[in-house]
Amino acid sequence: MKSSMRYLLPLALFLGVVVFLFKGLSLNPREVPSPLVNKAAPDFDMPQLHNSEARFSKEEMLGKVWLLNVWASWCVSCRQEHPVLMELQRQNILPIYGLNYKDTQQDGIRWLREFGNPYVLSGQDPEGKVGFDYGVYGVPETYLVDKEGIIRHKFIGPVVPDDIEQIIKPMVQELSL
Repeated sequence: MKSSMRYLLPLALFLGVVVFLFKGLSLNPREVPSPLVNKAAPDFDMPQLHNSEARFSKEEMLGKVWLLNVWASWCVSCRQEHPVLMELQRQNILPIYGLNYKDTQQDGIRWLREFGNPYVLSGQDPEGKVGFDYGVYGVPETYLVDKEGIIRHKFIGPVVPDDIEQIIKPMVQELSL
């Protein structure tokens, strides 16, 4: 009896590890629940990227369904996402606002000049304070906000073409009613 337990215990531990690994590998890393979804978007008031004298605040956005995209010139994934945002802007589905996160003003403006500017405007968040309030832990991240200023969806990582058709368009249609 004692000798059979000697072999069964390591086997049980091994099977337990396999189950946890299988479960972990089957999860989508882009689907991280956000405590901000279905809650009021945090307030912000920050300088605009292209005009530091002008401000950009959440109050200006009330009454609109809009997208807030957190991006940076140093972000490799933002380059992957950028053509998708340009296409979304061309389709004129909803206004896209940018939050230039932990970046310099010069680098942010240069990056938009080089790759194109899909944003109505971008706010400048060089120290990441606004990003901290939004729970940003990596860029790009994107928030779909309704007319009342409630966050309805959060994208972690680059927005991809399927996201436009499967998530953004249906949600914008529903939220615009």
